[in-house]
Amino acid sequence: MPLVQPADREPVSLSFWNLIEAHVLRSLRTHHAVSLQAVRQALSFAEREMGIKRLLLHREMRTDGGRIFLDRYGQLIDLSASGQLAMKKVFEEHLRRVEWDARAFPIRLYPFVASEYPESDRPISIDANVAFGRPVIRRGGISTGTIADRIDAGESVAAVAADYDLREEEIEQAVLYERAA
Repeated sequence: MPLVQPADREPVSLSFWNLIEAHVLRSLRTHHAVSLQAVRQALSFAEREMGIKRLLLHREMRTDGGRIFLDRYGQLIDLSASGQLAMKKVFEEHLRRVEWDARAFPIRLYPFVASEYPESDRPISIDANVAFGRPVIRRGGISTGTIADRIDAGESVAAVAADYDLREEEIEQAVLYERAA
């Protein structure tokens, strides 16, 4: 069973929700050391026993110590171990990077750019309704690609920041994001 189901199969194309699923999956694998087997078990259990078809999009999903949980009714259900209830120790950094609407659907992603920047500083955002889903500097709505192109053309960070009324740190983050993407 694929971990992320493409939006369309002919031709294969991915949706904004697929981007969110990939982001969460990457975080589970790289930051929280969750094995692929544990992810598959959790996805299978959530769908079979709880009727959750796209677990990676659920706001209530949590992780700790290589396991995946679902926060239901104030208790954590361990989806990696056939639904055992677990103590509530929550690692939510990857989910805090996703903004949800009132219906609990993901609407915006704030991708990780550099680990030394605080969580509250989210200069880059990806929103399906802004710039056709391209990453932008959140405060100005300027495409990270546009910023990187100007820096690559030899303009200084200070000059680009002044043109868009942005902080130099935001310009640097846009370039870092483009280089990492």
